[in-house]
Amino acid sequence: MSHAMSLQSKLIKTSLLSSIVAGGVALLLFMLISLYQTMQVQDQLMDEIADMLLISDVTISSGQQVDELSDEFDIQYQLKDQQQVLTESKNFQLDKQSSKLNINASEGYSFIWQDQQLWRIYMAEDAELNMSVLVLQPIGQRFKDLAQNVMGYSLILILLWFIQWLILHFAVKRQFKVIHQLSKNIAEKNADDLAPIQQQKPELKELQPMVWQLNQLLQRLKQSLVAEQRFTADASHELRSPLSAIQMRLQVLKRKYPELDQDLVSIQNDVSRGTQVLENLLLLARLDPTNTSQLPKAEIDLQLVVKDVIQALQPFAVEKNIQIQTQLLPNLSILANEKLIFSCIRNLIDNAIRYAEQGGHVFIDLQQKHQQVTMTIEDDGKGVTDEVLQRLGERFYRALGTKTQGSGLGLSICQKIMELHAGKIHFSQSSHGGLKVELQFPLNLHS
Repeated sequence: MSHAMSLQSKLIKTSLLSSIVAGGVALLLFMLISLYQTMQVQDQLMDEIADMLLISDVTISSGQQVDELSDEFDIQYQLKDQQQVLTESKNFQLDKQSSKLNINASEGYSFIWQDQQLWRIYMAEDAELNMSVLVLQPIGQRFKDLAQNVMGYSLILILLWFIQWLILHFAVKRQFKVIHQLSKNIAEKNADDLAPIQQQKPELKELQPMVWQLNQLLQRLKQSLVAEQRFTADASHELRSPLSAIQMRLQVLKRKYPELDQDLVSIQNDVSRGTQVLENLLLLARLDPTNTSQLPKAEIDLQLVVKDVIQALQPFAVEKNIQIQTQLLPNLSILANEKLIFSCIRNLIDNAIRYAEQGGHVFIDLQQKHQQVTMTIEDDGKGVTDEVLQRLGERFYRALGTKTQGSGLGLSICQKIMELHAGKIHFSQSSHGGLKVELQFPLNLHS
């Protein structure tokens, strides 16, 4: 499973990384330029010392100046008249081998390796006076100050990068408030509020196409919902009227032809079931599990609801000679919509009566377990397979090979009603042989 990437973090990382790369390049350029300038300045200093030694009388003040420069910049020198040393710095330490190598060296700058370090050497001659001067300096001395400068610059850069990270973190987070607000506005949309989404100020140009597309989608959705509501209302009216008329005519026929009473009762039951299917369809279309706040709820005693359902379904149970055995714990109240809970329990008990064998049993148990009210409805009909159990609750699904009449909507509606009440519904095989349905309602449920 791929992990979602945070655009906010990515923006901060990209901005900071580009700043680090730019700072690194700037540091490298600073080092190269400083290296070049240091070499130039120190070489000029060596040249000046050489000139001062060749053209000045070393016994006077210029000699003192040369010594001061020599001490300050760790520069060593040696002045010769042919092979005779006229003067040299007190710490002059060029070994004999290196000295021999440089006696024959040409004038100008060069490098030598001595005492485990690299030295810069400058040699100058005065042909008229027949004098030569040798000036040398360890390269490491030149870059002591440079190393400190680079270290200082690096610390400043690290501090700047940290400050930039803080600024980016809060600045980008602030800019993303607009996106978070937009996300919140989208999340708040429901079937009752499909008005266009308005971007908060300041509007982000990049979000405008997305907001426009969302608003177009909301508009199309609103039109679809209006059309569906109109169809549901029209279908409800158009279908209820003829079913009611059939019921009335059946009542007239029963009074007129008492000998056809048994046949007319069967037809009447079929019409009643058709009316129930219609009511279930309309109920399923209206229910929205995400919008529970608008659902009217009240404290209801489940025992009383179950008894009302059993009384309503008694004619169907008598028709199949089915005994309904109950074990109902009194005073188990939940906060719920009574009509919906009645419809749910009616569907489940009606389902159990249909699938129970002729002369069979339906078992209803109501009790409290932990912090839940648990209700089980079982029948002693034919067993259900694992495949059927997995598909129970799908709209219009009915197990193959069953002769029982039904729309396949009952369990789907029950699942939706349980969602609306933050409850659970579980299907399993009953120990009595048929299907076991378990309903779990939380105690002290708040809307």
